[in-house]
Amino acid sequence: MMNIVDLKYFGTDEHKIIMGDAIEALGVIDDNTIDLIFADPPYNIGKSFNNYKDKWTKDEDYLSWCYKWMDMCINKLKSNGSLYVMTSTQFMPFFDIYLRDKLNIISRIVWYYDSSGVQAKKYYGSLYEPILFCVKDSTNYTFNAGDILVEAKTGAKRRLIDYRKTPPKIYSSEKVPGNVWEFFRVRYRMDEYENHPTQKPTILLERIIKASSNIGDVVLDPFSGTFTTSFVAKNLHRNSVGIELQEDYVKIGLRRLDIQQEYQGKKLLKEARTFERELIEPSLF
Repeated sequence: MMNIVDLKYFGTDEHKIIMGDAIEALGVIDDNTIDLIFADPPYNIGKSFNNYKDKWTKDEDYLSWCYKWMDMCINKLKSNGSLYVMTSTQFMPFFDIYLRDKLNIISRIVWYYDSSGVQAKKYYGSLYEPILFCVKDSTNYTFNAGDILVEAKTGAKRRLIDYRKTPPKIYSSEKVPGNVWEFFRVRYRMDEYENHPTQKPTILLERIIKASSNIGDVVLDPFSGTFTTSFVAKNLHRNSVGIELQEDYVKIGLRRLDIQQEYQGKKLLKEARTFERELIEPSLF
């Protein structure tokens, strides 16, 4: 475990990066100051993040760690704040049961994606990752429905008539998205790809940040990775705090947020994309 003195700080008042252990870094953030948290922690499934192996000795140890940072995240949220949290399918039931006693779970979201890679042969391969959308106060939270409308096929394409209305009217051409979101996974050929094994697409974070925060709000990501949350928050005129343990990923954040052009005397450049086999590891998601 790192000490608070090991934390390093970068950025401005609007966009901060804290390099260090997530729990230690959360400890230096004031309570009741964050409007929106997006948490995408290690999944405890054995992925490799540089030299770090995403696997705890016991599942109980992983869950104990998660409960600790989740409690801290709850304390950081304002009274009208929102928390979106992800994990693997096998651990999400534990997250759900734990959080439902501390927050109001508004939606259980499925992020669905197709896969061009090899799938399972002896069981049903998984093509989704679960997301919980939670709030402190179910009667007072931000949800900008008008900012995330999607096409309603019944009205926009089929042009069906709603005869319950007086007079009858064509169904609306737009609607608030349901809880199954079909977004691509980030692949190495894409312009937004960074050198990280579990990068989340900007389009996913755009929906979350537009829906659950307003211009000028503070968005926190305690496991920033490629800093997509902070990057999207900046583009949408929100403020951001990103926490990341690994220096290589912090350098990605410094570059993507245009905080620094150099790090320790070396110019920050996007790494050249290299070929990777697009495989789905069995039992992961």
